[in-house]
Amino acid sequence: MTAIAGQDFWQEQADDPQVRIDGRVRPAQEDAYWQGAYWAQPYHRAEYGYDDYAPAYCVGYIGYAQYGGCFEDAEKSLCANWVRIKGDSRLEIDVAMQAIRAAWDHAALTPAERADDEYEQELSDALFAAGARPEQQRAYAVA
Repeated sequence: MTAIAGQDFWQEQADDPQVRIDGRVRPAQEDAYWQGAYWAQPYHRAEYGYDDYAPAYCVGYIGYAQYGGCFEDAEKSLCANWVRIKGDSRLEIDVAMQAIRAAWDHAALTPAERADDEYEQELSDALFAAGARPEQQRAYAVA
């Protein structure tokens, strides 16, 4: 092992929490889901694209795998994670936290709930492919 200034490098890193998802979520599957679903969310704003929302969704589903349990107990850490990884995202913190919560909740779904959610997503994708646009979808959802 490498020693840095007389200390073992790995010992120095011992304070950093280890991020393990252990099969609790499938990041590629979650990302694919959100690519198709982000525009139909109640917090979606037309001026933002998926690239703006993607880091927030990542914080949400990886955060669920990392922390599990209650969202409120992890919220402070999730907010810090957002600030650290947001990159070029233009989302304000309040919108980002809504997306983070949505991804957390989706990751927490049971397999049966997930199947229902994915069926609804397929219907939504079909509407979009048929010419429905996000702005039209929101108008229908509000009415």
